[in-house]
Amino acid sequence: MNREDQIAVLVVEDETVVAEAHAEYVRRCEGFILAGIAHTAADALDFLTAAGSACDLILLDMNLPDLHGLDLLRRIRGRGIPADVIAITAVRELPVVRQAMSAGIAQYLIKPFTFASFSAKLAAYREYRLLLSGQGVAATQSEVDQALAALRPHHAAALPKGLSPETLEAVSCALKKSAVPLSASELSAQLAMSRITVRRYLEHLEGQRAVERSPRYGSPGRPELEYAWRR
Repeated sequence: MNREDQIAVLVVEDETVVAEAHAEYVRRCEGFILAGIAHTAADALDFLTAAGSACDLILLDMNLPDLHGLDLLRRIRGRGIPADVIAITAVRELPVVRQAMSAGIAQYLIKPFTFASFSAKLAAYREYRLLLSGQGVAATQSEVDQALAALRPHHAAALPKGLSPETLEAVSCALKKSAVPLSASELSAQLAMSRITVRRYLEHLEGQRAVERSPRYGSPGRPELEYAWRR
């Protein structure tokens, strides 16, 4: 595939490990090429305004160390940078979501997510671009409707086999609300689930870099593992 046929992506994410994971996801998606990685809003603006830089799509985290993602998005739009934006963030407060939509983001992907969810979003975006790119200088109402519908597929990407979105949401919310790290046993008691089931969801969340796992010392024998949501 020629470079002209690929969508160049800038990953904007402050956590190095997470940024590299998203970059690797981009590399695995057909029709996309990694343009670069920025860990701050300043780095992102420097990249986007540099002479000769190529970027079609920005994967934007909302929690950046120097500027909120919404403010960066406004500056990007204010400078007339034509790249589309997909928000990839743990922020799920409705006011932020509404403001992001009003600012013109193409999609909103909430952490944690699987590669299947990520690739589905990018595939939908690619279909959207392809539908619009073939319309010349003007499009019919039907063509516009088809392109917008491509961004909002009616099917949800599947979680790994045996995991359900509802249970994942319950485990995630319990960890987010907790002021202290929790063990699988504590979560299982709180959620009235089996410890084995809760442990599977915790391992999935850890793999998505949504939670931090650490040993809990203080009792005889092997230390118990505890989990905390990444703030």
